[in-house]
Amino acid sequence: MKQQLLSKFEKREAAVAVVGVGYVGLPLALAFAESGLKVVGIDMDAAKVEALNNGVSHIPDVPDDALAKMVNAGSLRATTDFDALADVDAVIICVPTPLAKTRDPDLSAVISACDQVASRLHPGMVVVLESTTYPGTTQEVILPRLSAPSRNADMEIGKDYFVAFSPERIDPGRTDYTVKTTPKVVGGITPECTEVAKALYETAIDTIVPVSSPKVAEMVKLLENTFRAVNIGLVNEVAIMCDHLDVDVWEVIDAASSKPFGYVPFYPGPGLGGHCIPIDPHYLSWKLRTLNYDARFIDLATQINQGMPQYVVQKVSDALNGAGKSLNGSRVLLLGAAYKADVSDTRESPSLELISHLRARGATVLYNDPYVAAIEVDGVGMESVEITDEELAAADCVVIATNHSSYDWERIVGASRLVMDTRNAAGNLTSGRDKVVKL
Repeated sequence: MKQQLLSKFEKREAAVAVVGVGYVGLPLALAFAESGLKVVGIDMDAAKVEALNNGVSHIPDVPDDALAKMVNAGSLRATTDFDALADVDAVIICVPTPLAKTRDPDLSAVISACDQVASRLHPGMVVVLESTTYPGTTQEVILPRLSAPSRNADMEIGKDYFVAFSPERIDPGRTDYTVKTTPKVVGGITPECTEVAKALYETAIDTIVPVSSPKVAEMVKLLENTFRAVNIGLVNEVAIMCDHLDVDVWEVIDAASSKPFGYVPFYPGPGLGGHCIPIDPHYLSWKLRTLNYDARFIDLATQINQGMPQYVVQKVSDALNGAGKSLNGSRVLLLGAAYKADVSDTRESPSLELISHLRARGATVLYNDPYVAAIEVDGVGMESVEITDEELAAADCVVIATNHSSYDWERIVGASRLVMDTRNAAGNLTSGRDKVVKL
């Protein structure tokens, strides 16, 4: 079976199913289709499936024209029917892995997808999990469900079918690295599993990095994002320290960045957002708690990062007090609902928490985001307002939460009465700086 699969991948004769065609799955599915493989995306969102089959993308990183080209060529299609797995050689699971309210891992989507695959597992199939999870998931959760005696007792792992983990490395909005050019880590249950999974990804990705096991590959992903979360937590605390010391944290970071070794710049902000950094470290700390170990750096960074929205709101309150106004009853215009610049992704966005805290302190809050037409905060719907000079002037404080490149900072600051800049977006302006309060 191994040699048959390797030959299919080499000759681009294989069919691949991607389960979950969201921010991770759809760019991956498109990359495989563009490499010459037949790809089917499986998703439970019927509206999303219909749009994809019409060549319409719901992901900004996947242009409609690129998607439509593959759909029209018959290389890529989508369905809600898991029976499509009967004809594929590879299955890649890219479903969400959120945290429960208790901050424990929620693997329900992974388990559901795995059970669907298990009931259709056949000889000559490789199954790869890409959803971020705790170290040990592939061996402790995925493999037992695939190899259950009641289902697939006559098939042997590493001989008849193959299982691996490969962490996703999607960064929405990034253009310097793509799915094809971002190195891919792969770890299989057996050496044969790693070999097959490596060959699968080599059809679409330039550089594959094999590791000794799925657990190592799972830990790689958590190290990458814990590294970022902890360092962002550090620089957020440095920003608070600099505020107490009456020092510009942005000037400090710029100067420190001149050192060509031993330093990597990270930047403070109003809080963490996105599908990885606020979530993934908790998978690691949860797993370590089951082993009676406290992940102290993760817990401390989480405490600092989660406190940033409240810190920003207090800075807004203090700035308004300096202008002889109270936050209670003030009109606040928030710029940016997405968690980072030039994307439409609002998952875990600190902007939503900022709005919630500002409202709780009695402020009237409006927002603008050129990428996000509507949001819901605490059950209340909001629509993006137009940034006119009149709207800017009417706000008692304008809060820069996301530094979208389309914003005209000179005009925004010029027309505003008071600006709370959490991203140093107005740092290079030469006029109006007296109106700007930095993080």
